[in-house]
Amino acid sequence: MFKSLKRSAKGAAVPHTKATAGQPTNKMPVPEHVVIPMSMHIGAPAEPVVKKGDTVMVGTLIGKAGGFVSASIYSSVSGTVQDVAPMRMVNGSMTTAVAIKTDGEQTIDPACVPPTVTDKPSLMAAVQNCGLVGVGGAGFPTHVKLAANTIDTLLINAAECEPYLTTDCREMLECSDTIISGIEAVMKYCEIPHCIIGIERNKPECIDLLCSLTREMKGVEVKGLPMRYPQGAEKTLVETCTGREVPQFGPSGKPGLPADVGCVVMNVASVAFIARYLKSGKPLVSRSLTVDGSAIAEPKNVRVPIGMNVGEIIDFCGGFKAEPGKIITGGPMMGLAVINTDIPVLKQNNAILAFADDASKVKKERDCIRCGRCAAACPLSLMPTLIERYTKAKDVERLEKIGVNVCMECGSCAYSCPAAKPLVQYMRLAKQLLREEKSKNA
Repeated sequence: MFKSLKRSAKGAAVPHTKATAGQPTNKMPVPEHVVIPMSMHIGAPAEPVVKKGDTVMVGTLIGKAGGFVSASIYSSVSGTVQDVAPMRMVNGSMTTAVAIKTDGEQTIDPACVPPTVTDKPSLMAAVQNCGLVGVGGAGFPTHVKLAANTIDTLLINAAECEPYLTTDCREMLECSDTIISGIEAVMKYCEIPHCIIGIERNKPECIDLLCSLTREMKGVEVKGLPMRYPQGAEKTLVETCTGREVPQFGPSGKPGLPADVGCVVMNVASVAFIARYLKSGKPLVSRSLTVDGSAIAEPKNVRVPIGMNVGEIIDFCGGFKAEPGKIITGGPMMGLAVINTDIPVLKQNNAILAFADDASKVKKERDCIRCGRCAAACPLSLMPTLIERYTKAKDVERLEKIGVNVCMECGSCAYSCPAAKPLVQYMRLAKQLLREEKSKNA
């Protein structure tokens, strides 16, 4: 059953540039080496369980989850551990990384066997063991989401609302049966009676395909979503698909979650991976990426081993056809700019974008004209200019009072600002001020 919904014009009307949507996913050759960080998720980093000289195979555990809100990490290649050493991530933080020289064989670890799943606890254990995190960008450990009780609606996020990104689109077109199998497993073992697959209306072929596959499925429906960023954000998706509003703050005083209104949100690629893992026992060791932008010679969708070097992936796509002015891991709205391509692919990376100088120039910041467009665009009804003011004043008390921690850093405020103010950067600075203040008082 297909339903199309309307909602208020929050967010930003970003261009729907999807040049690679019609290109099948290319599987990349095995690289000579990979570097796999132990922190590729929200929560505690994984603890390395291998040492230099160890032999590993595809699916060998190399990092054990550091707690409940953490995720195990597995080798994406077969070969020999070259080193276990500190490395700096693109966001500036430090972590430990395992470097592996590949043997080119891609031998699967015999320990990779399908898990036995009979109920919710065994499904949660399986999802925790496979190392799955939100592959749509946030990197939140999936088993933590599934632990919530009183869930009546499973929301499958297939919005893919950022420009350029098309991996979710290709997942739906190439692996639709796997997506359905994953949905059936989560609904069955978590006893969730209702599922909504939300797809932005700029993907009509995906809507038609999923509608045809779910027509006879009890409790499952497909909904076309407004083509407005950030439609794929959890709170926006919940409101659009169910009419429920996730509270700014939950019962614990922390930012509200979809679980507070009976929903759990999973990316379409995440639910497809669950189906693959239940069938094969092979943990999360690879992911799909969109490689695009005005500086990329041959834009493509590619499937790569986790830990593969970004520069090698760009070379596979023909290299640069113009000098890049900006290189981004992730989408243009929420991705992170990087200073070079000598970095590894992480579990939560969904794109590598490179833009020529003429497409990446930063506009000159001007004085605020009090137009209110930033506040009108904010999906969470925050006051970005007020947060900017309090951040400059380092007024931690007021920043916490006006709820800066609920900001998802979508960038709608900065995109909508005619004065080109870096508002989302002020949001990040404000959150950092709060973290530093809490660490002082701990």
